[in-house]
This record gives sequence, C-alpha cells and structure tokens, in this order.
Amino acid sequence: MNDSLILEVADLEVNVLTGIYSEETGKPQPLRITVQARYDIADRYDPDTPLDASKNYMDLKHAASEGLPKGVHFKLIEAVGDHICETLFVQDARVQAVTVKIVKLAIAEAGEKIGITLHRERPAQ
Repeated sequence: MNDSLILEVADLEVNVLTGIYSEETGKPQPLRITVQARYDIADRYDPDTPLDASKNYMDLKHAASEGLPKGVHFKLIEAVGDHICETLFVQDARVQAVTVKIVKLAIAEAGEKIGITLHRERPAQ
C-alpha cells in the first residue's frame, strides 16, 4: 500500500456569483465548500519537520475563497470547483489531486445538501 497525505479544509462558507436562473444571477449565493488536496508525501514527519515539507492549509482556504475572482459569474458550481483545482495545481507542483465538494445553501428546503463533488488529478506533463 502506498502512503499518501490529504490536507482538508471543510465546510468553508463563501458567497459566490453563481447560478443560471434569473433569481440567481447578479447576486452572490452562499456555498459550503470542502477542499481536499492529495500531494507528494515526505519520507517522514518528525516533531521538528518544517512547514515546507507539507502544504499550508491556508492555501486551500485561499483557493476556495479569496482566490476566486471577484465580479466573475460562474454559471455552474462545477466551474467554481474547476477554478479551485487549477489554483491549487498552479500553486504547488506537489499537489497530485484535488477534490472539491460544493453545497448550494440557498436552495435547501429541509436541510438537505444539494451540490457536487468534483475530483481532478494533476494533468500529465
């Protein structure tokens, strides 16, 4: 079995311009975003292992919040997920795969979770 490390930022609430219906366009919608990034693992993590042997969790949070372009309307939340994946791939060559789960909070009627999960592997180079 191969070792792996998956970093995660879960249940981040972000307002994003998204949607295809007239009542959705022009105003931000609340999304709940979870990001997981799998990346090359160090041989070992000792108590004094420096941060650069891992990925900073705040990079994941940034990609799913401030890293989303302001003023851009994403018709589909799938496009939001794609943007997050691409941001993380560009930030760090060690990121091998990204999974983004997005729940559209505004359309839930009885607490159900309606949304998508998008998984991308790093493109072959």
